[in-house]
Amino acid sequence: MVNLIQRQNHMDETIAKTILCVEDEPEMIDLIRLILARKGFNVQGAAGGLEGIRLVRELHPDLVLLDLMMPDMDGWEVYQQMKADQALRNIPVIVVTAKAQNIDKVLGLHIAKVDDYIAKPFSPQELLDSVERVFSQK
Repeated sequence: MVNLIQRQNHMDETIAKTILCVEDEPEMIDLIRLILARKGFNVQGAAGGLEGIRLVRELHPDLVLLDLMMPDMDGWEVYQQMKADQALRNIPVIVVTAKAQNIDKVLGLHIAKVDDYIAKPFSPQELLDSVERVFSQK
């Protein structure tokens, strides 16, 4: 019986976590998918904020990687809609953006309370470290 429970727990750990990448540049979604898929994550892409908030509601991903500067709906609007929705507010968010001045990072981490903030361009290891750090906190 103990063996069966241990095996079940082991299988639960191997279920791939779903990460939704909300980003208006398809090449960036592909790059993030390439980096994270090698570590077993299931990465879905959303081409912009409107599609992003729709897919967050539909998929309930384990994590959202969120660009800030998008033409249809910016990342902060997506983030605010997530936090206003009881079903979505506990989904962790990592902001991945070229808007990387110190004030933006302070606003993101300390005022908006995003889970992490990564500046573009980033290294694959930087992205992996951030994702693993956020999952280890949940």
